[in-house]
Amino acid sequence: MWLFKIKREMKNIINSVLRVALPIAFAAAILWWMYRGFQWQEIRQALDTDMRWGWMLLSFPFGVLAQVLRGLRWRQVLEPMGERPSRWSCVRAIFLSYGSSLVVPRVGELLRCGVLARDGGVKMSRSLGTVVTERVVDMVLILLLTFVTVVWQVPVFIRFMGRTGLSVHAIVARFSPTGWLVTVASGIVVTGMGYFILRRLHVFDRTRQVAHDLLDGLLSIRRVRQKGLFWLYSVGIWASYYLHFYLTFYCFSYTEHLGPTVALVAFVVGTFAVIVPTPNGAGPWHFAVKTVLMLFGVEGNDGAMFVLIVHSVQTALVAALGVAGLADRKASPAR
Repeated sequence: MWLFKIKREMKNIINSVLRVALPIAFAAAILWWMYRGFQWQEIRQALDTDMRWGWMLLSFPFGVLAQVLRGLRWRQVLEPMGERPSRWSCVRAIFLSYGSSLVVPRVGELLRCGVLARDGGVKMSRSLGTVVTERVVDMVLILLLTFVTVVWQVPVFIRFMGRTGLSVHAIVARFSPTGWLVTVASGIVVTGMGYFILRRLHVFDRTRQVAHDLLDGLLSIRRVRQKGLFWLYSVGIWASYYLHFYLTFYCFSYTEHLGPTVALVAFVVGTFAVIVPTPNGAGPWHFAVKTVLMLFGVEGNDGAMFVLIVHSVQTALVAALGVAGLADRKASPAR
């Protein structure tokens, strides 16, 4: 019996280590490949002289607003189930969720439910159901945004190719074998994560009560009292994310002229790249956004500089919000 327990504990430890190590290793491999031979002294020059910090600072409030709105929307979804945690408890849980996901990808969804269970007494099975609801709503919105962007940008792509003499074959030819390897590997990881999540869903079926709570959370959106406010929060979240990203284009001379439509294309592509379970999308996001920028005429080194600095600074903001949430352990009383 004791040998069986030791083996089980070892298996759990190995699985925990792999959940942390593999995403970090995957991100590190992509970043190493992208920045091998990179002149690192150029980063200091870009930060000191080339970068317009005013625009970066102007983008920060939108990054904060996106998380605040997500917390307020979450509270609204919990209300139909009789759960009324404080607004700050929900926002703080979101801050901690995103901050913790920088260390262990995807752990934040469980963590924020745990924080709310401790601070507001909300059952985890119920809050998990509302998290799934939120993700479904977000997926619908991003798919709709993707469809609109693709349809809207078809003429832009045609004009761009006509002016530059590029063709689909030429664009494909610009990918190196390693580039194709990264793209395929990212797709495999996303598929594997989806399969893993589906396999783990049986955990919620162990008891009828847990399954009922989960379903109750999933359907809570139907009973939201102020549906207009709910959709305003939802649109506001993604509008804030977009502005948080778009304003950084004005930080650099080689991206300031690209405009909001190019930023929208890069934003949508980057959003799908973040699905790959690496810390804050590190690696896949860099690769995807840099590829879009190159498609619109940005030099490879400039694109690499842009994604490295923007992602690093915005990740630091996420970490700072996580620390702020961790520092305030005392949640406001439920209202």
